[in-house]
Amino acid sequence: MNNIFQWHYVKRWCFERTRDALIPKWRDGLAIRGVSETVVGVLGGGQLVGSFDDGDTVREFAKRCGVLTVEIEHVDAVTLEKLELLGVDCQPKASTIRIIQDKYLQKVHFSQHGIPLTDFMEIDNLAHVKKAGELFGYPLMIKSKRLAYDGRGNAVAHTKEELPSVCDWSTMESMVEDGDTMLCHAGKMSGHYQDIYTVKLKSSSHIVPCWAMIVVHEMYSLGGFDHGLYVERWMPFVKELAVIVARARDKSLSCFPVVETIHKDNICHIVEAPASVPDKIKRLCVDIAKKTVRLLEGAGVFAVELFLTKDGQVLLNEVAPRPHNSGHHTIESCYTSQYEQHLRAILGLPLGDPSMKIPAAIMYNILGEDEGEAGFYLAHQLIGKALNIPGASVHWYDKPEMRKLRKMGHITIVGPSKNIVNTRLDSLLERKTPGSHGVVTPCVAIIMGSDSDLPTMKDAAEILKIFGVPYEVTIVSAHRTPERMYSFASSAKERGIQIIIAGAGGAAHLPEMVVSLSPLPVIGVPIRTSSSDGIDSLLSIVQMPKGIPVATVAIGNATNAALLAVRILTADDADLWNRVIKYQNELKDTVCSFWAVPSSPK
Repeated sequence: MNNIFQWHYVKRWCFERTRDALIPKWRDGLAIRGVSETVVGVLGGGQLVGSFDDGDTVREFAKRCGVLTVEIEHVDAVTLEKLELLGVDCQPKASTIRIIQDKYLQKVHFSQHGIPLTDFMEIDNLAHVKKAGELFGYPLMIKSKRLAYDGRGNAVAHTKEELPSVCDWSTMESMVEDGDTMLCHAGKMSGHYQDIYTVKLKSSSHIVPCWAMIVVHEMYSLGGFDHGLYVERWMPFVKELAVIVARARDKSLSCFPVVETIHKDNICHIVEAPASVPDKIKRLCVDIAKKTVRLLEGAGVFAVELFLTKDGQVLLNEVAPRPHNSGHHTIESCYTSQYEQHLRAILGLPLGDPSMKIPAAIMYNILGEDEGEAGFYLAHQLIGKALNIPGASVHWYDKPEMRKLRKMGHITIVGPSKNIVNTRLDSLLERKTPGSHGVVTPCVAIIMGSDSDLPTMKDAAEILKIFGVPYEVTIVSAHRTPERMYSFASSAKERGIQIIIAGAGGAAHLPEMVVSLSPLPVIGVPIRTSSSDGIDSLLSIVQMPKGIPVATVAIGNATNAALLAVRILTADDADLWNRVIKYQNELKDTVCSFWAVPSSPK
């Protein structure tokens, strides 16, 4: 079912539902129909070929629907409102679409209800822009109210000088004419612009600086003041985060894990799931996302995009009332994808489990690198490489035209840790040497307080070698290098470590300190000491307070520590499980060989 919703040129979906369908069979009774200008073969329920923003087409289409929903918010809200008056079940509601499709109206709506936002104001002319610059400072973000997405509809004025004080839109328009041209080279300003513009000025007294032409060019790309513009205070965020929130018909909410979105030319390029931010920040993101969605009407999934600032604030950027690019990874990484969750929500079915079924995922948007056939060739080359990457899934949208920076598909890579999926993405993009995805990330860390513990701890390394389990060995002292210990423990999971084997002697605080800093399982190895033959080490590690578990093996028995680590890892590794069975059988054969009674000589 999920594959149906990977075709992004389907602009409107509708569903017929069987209210008494049992949950395990609900997909069987679901007829899916759509409106699109392109014939889409995957819509088994039928399709009406036409434009999704044509009122007559949508009204005709609505006659066939039990539930009407949207894939993009830039639809005719007036038509949806009329359909609702006629009894058509639109989800989410037309009122929500009307608010969301106007980004300025969005800001006003949420700010009136206490949602944290960056400062903003409406602009109707150049004087308003200058006033905004005085109030907010520079850089200044200028945005189109409507029809803005994928980087379109945004412009940045980096300094006051980039706001032309000698002209407004009407005078600038009157100053430029066709015919002979004067060449203005914009150069590269603040690392942002690098374009060439040619203009012919009607009067030599109107000499327009290149920076003015740049701003005018970008303003016109926004549609001009008549199109509707507003400005925002520049937000020097440290991360862009997002939460997909599902809202059921009974108004209950369910959130997918917080993700980080990384942009290229204002277009979402990479999504990392889950986001590498403290749990406190994640809780704050979810709280703001839920409060935001509660201010809207109707069921479905909503993408809430957020800014994380240097001082730990989380501010709302914008909302999309539909499945979103930041949630594409859920197809492979979560128990319920954002698409299935959307269906469940609008049909009044119980919401599914949105949690991740694997530890880490990364989504890479396939953006057009060139125009036409050259762009298709480059994209297909990338897809070919992705098919050789472990854990990678390719989604190609089959768009008929290739353009630079156009979203043509995406690749999702899943794996046991963020370190591993990032390494695989590096391999895909050849940011490292070819074949680097074959470089295995350690999943077990062997640590000790001193190099004098190495003769004991090397036995653990030998066992891990036998089983082919990648590991790392390092010295981390709880007493002599506490900062290093803190850094190691707090970053271990993110680096791909799944189990920590900690050897310690005497006071033996290393295992307990590490397990108190990291949620990873820790196996303690008491090191034999000269003073009490290791008894002090054993008692120190064994007698952990309640809630601070350390699995402790016998004094000096690093071999068993490694074997225990291997057995823990077999829960998600069938091949490793078979190797453990083989190892046990070999132990059995070794013991049985001593039972064999030699035959009596004749």
